[in-house]
Amino acid sequence: MINFHQVHKAYRVSGQDITALQPSDLHIARGEVFGIIGHSGAGKSTLLRLINRLEEPSGGRIEVDGEDVTALDANGLRRFRQRVGMIFQHFNLLSSKTVADNVAMPLKLAGELSRSAITARVTELLARVGLQDHADKYPAQLSGGQKQRVGIARALATEPKILLCDEATSALDPQTTASVLQLLAEINRELNLTIVLITHEMDVIRRVCDRVAVMDAGVVVESGSVADVFLHPQHATTKRFVQEAEHVDEHEQHDDFAHVVGRILRLTFQGEATYAPLLGTVARETGVDYSILAGRIDRIKDTPYGQLTLALTGGDLDAALARFAAADVHLEVLR
Repeated sequence: MINFHQVHKAYRVSGQDITALQPSDLHIARGEVFGIIGHSGAGKSTLLRLINRLEEPSGGRIEVDGEDVTALDANGLRRFRQRVGMIFQHFNLLSSKTVADNVAMPLKLAGELSRSAITARVTELLARVGLQDHADKYPAQLSGGQKQRVGIARALATEPKILLCDEATSALDPQTTASVLQLLAEINRELNLTIVLITHEMDVIRRVCDRVAVMDAGVVVESGSVADVFLHPQHATTKRFVQEAEHVDEHEQHDDFAHVVGRILRLTFQGEATYAPLLGTVARETGVDYSILAGRIDRIKDTPYGQLTLALTGGDLDAALARFAAADVHLEVLR
């Protein structure tokens, strides 16, 4: 659906070029939820805004749904942007307009529907986001979560094929964040909408995304399925995000393990294997004893996963390792 071919972006500041995005290739599939994560200044907002040319690329080519958007003139770009919705961190609602008027604004600007058709479309959209009883209210009368739902309804007004989310949940509390992410997941599933979202929170990626790209200093340093990137991070930046999400200090953990006796393993389970009684079975079959040093069981989108760090002692350690390796788990020998 979206293809970046060696796209890069630099800003001219005080006579110098400051690079925000290094030459990058990126491919986002139709109908998926694609996350872009990075710390402040990593270049993720620049990358997102290049998709609908709110930022102009310094070079490279961007294709969206088979169309070279870098070659569009002003009229072509205006038509293209009607197919790309966008929601913002701080909502960007017009305070002097009602909720209904905010949602209707893109339709009025497009000028393709009658007044009655616009009213019907706004009613439909407000019902979809659960705000059908708030049509005549003003943004100041709404909570943060309600404002973001208005922003989502407005972004969907012109029936876009792509929805861009610029830190859409970072101004919200955890409970409201969860409800907004659930709404985005429903929209993706029901409308087959391609969603690209940027965030600095790994938990947002874990809850809603299918694939993710990790950015650092204008470079995509790692990308892949959320499960692979989250459970088996390769780059130092990705590892920091995962540790922050799990509230783990790797250095402290290694210090704790220094005094642990035995072979130390990390087992990663996904899907039905998460609930299989593997540890007890291996202990009985091989005679090993095990201590659980660290662990987590949760979900990545709709898929359950578990990750356990174990110390094994006694029994037949090689047989235990072979048994783990043969099971439907990912095995790492840490020591």
